[in-house]
Amino acid sequence: MTVTAQGPLPERPYDVAIVGAGVVGCAIARALARHPGLRVALVEAQDDVGQGTSKANTAILHTGFDAVPGSLEARLVREGARMLAAYATESGIPVEPVGALLVAWDADQLARLPRLAEKAERNAYRDTRIVGPDELYTREPHLGPGALGALHVPGESIVCPWTTTLAYATQAVRHGVDLHLGCRVTRASRQDGEHLLHTDRGTLRARFLVNAAGLHADTLDRLLGRQDFTVTPRRGQLIVFDKLARPLVRHILLPVPTALGKGVLVAPTVYGNVLLGPTAEDLDDKRATGSTAEGLSALREQGRRILPELLDEEVTAVYAGLRAATGHEDYRIAAHRENSYVTVGGIRSTGLTASLAIAAHVVELLADAGLDPGPARDLEPVRMPNLGEAFPRPHQRADLIAADPEYGTLVCHCERVSRGEIRDALASTIPPRGLDGLRRRTRARAGRCQGFYCGAAVRALFEEATR
Repeated sequence: MTVTAQGPLPERPYDVAIVGAGVVGCAIARALARHPGLRVALVEAQDDVGQGTSKANTAILHTGFDAVPGSLEARLVREGARMLAAYATESGIPVEPVGALLVAWDADQLARLPRLAEKAERNAYRDTRIVGPDELYTREPHLGPGALGALHVPGESIVCPWTTTLAYATQAVRHGVDLHLGCRVTRASRQDGEHLLHTDRGTLRARFLVNAAGLHADTLDRLLGRQDFTVTPRRGQLIVFDKLARPLVRHILLPVPTALGKGVLVAPTVYGNVLLGPTAEDLDDKRATGSTAEGLSALREQGRRILPELLDEEVTAVYAGLRAATGHEDYRIAAHRENSYVTVGGIRSTGLTASLAIAAHVVELLADAGLDPGPARDLEPVRMPNLGEAFPRPHQRADLIAADPEYGTLVCHCERVSRGEIRDALASTIPPRGLDGLRRRTRARAGRCQGFYCGAAVRALFEEATR
């Protein structure tokens, strides 16, 4: 297994190169790792997996009830939800089936609920049910006044996006995929039947290419002489409220959706926090992940209507993510047989849910484009560290602490992260290359003090391990 973050790239050509190590790119790498005859590279511009859209989303495991019926996205979300639920159980990724309520605040929204239920039926999701205000307020007693009813979607869940992406990448690397981090593609060409990816670490060669570059998928597409779509970065700002706010909400509270997306929601997280957001701002800058006073103020105003008491709680953090909007209502996934090339573009917030199904679909497209993947094998399971509040954390497990007291020695007290967890993350198959990467693997520095208390101790452990 190989993980590189510096130095020259191998001269020997790969069978398949995947550009982009977000949740979809890592899922594709994992799917290809099932074929031991293939030589596969996963290429990422940044210093860790899941550094783009994958780390900054609402972390919902969707049912696909409101996808466009008959679309590729609808099928892949439906299939992917089943696959990811099973994979999460196998891999220890925390999932909580909290269900969702699409809340109607006026007569027009209430009249649209039956159509949304019909749409869910067309998407083969048949468990929705319209509830009146009495049941709605019984289910959500802290909901703001004036709601007229809701569509109950019991199958919607919350999931950990950080360990999902890391699990895929870890499994891929352990089964022979080469992960090249800090490897930004600057030019691309095709010569003698091979793709040449010119990067800031040298040139990588591959017979087949998968473009899973997320926000930059259209840029890579153009480098290869195609103009199939344009990505418009759509910024979603979110507010993270302290864990003390968690008793205020029992379901994912969704608005009746608009053309811009699902709108502003209030949702619990598997980490015990409560999310408010996201905004939906179409921008020109694919690096504009900063939060704005205007955006946060607008979120608070909407949050005040949905869950008034939430605004009295402490804010732990704010963040913003960019979604890859393309102006199309469906994913932009296509094979270009003549170029031995597959594009995977326009993967919006449902990409986390659909990731395993997208990966299976891409492997089929590569085979249709001429790749002979050879025989498949079962992959050895991975077991990820539990970051979810609904499941026993290491500091709560007497058996772990008895075997290794480091699991009982807390470093980050806000999030109850032990020295043992930090040590394990730093020695893992894909270790963090910065404190943010360590936070995504352990939750250290993610709590209410944001590292004010534990920051120096966490940094010392990181620096000691990476000398």
